[in-house]
Amino acid sequence: MNRPVENESHKVRLDKWLWAARFFKTRQIATEAINGGKVHLNGQRTKPGKEIKEGSHLRIHKGALEWEIIVRVTATQRRPAVEARNFYDEMPASIERREKMTEALRLERSLTPRSAHGRPSKKERRMIHRFTGKAE
Repeated sequence: MNRPVENESHKVRLDKWLWAARFFKTRQIATEAINGGKVHLNGQRTKPGKEIKEGSHLRIHKGALEWEIIVRVTATQRRPAVEARNFYDEMPASIERREKMTEALRLERSLTPRSAHGRPSKKERRMIHRFTGKAE
């Protein structure tokens, strides 16, 4: 038997909902974010075990990004990302800020020079040895 994903009069722990809505990869990371003051429920700091319900207002900080959302579905099961987006409504101003920040980060990343990755190749090692005067 499949359990229902949503229940209209159902309250859910905040950390579990953040995990189910795919804001955080694990409940432990969600708990750490809540305890660290990165998640606000109805304008105030909260605890991981606080029960949320439909209509709750959340502000979530994750890195440089910020979401302002209203809970639509109190789900306890983690669903695919396409379905998880239906668990909440994001404020239009929040979407605009996040898109601007993402674009700024993308531009910043494109302007910074890339460092060499990994070990030097055999050819590069020979050039390094010639330059430093070391014999192989």
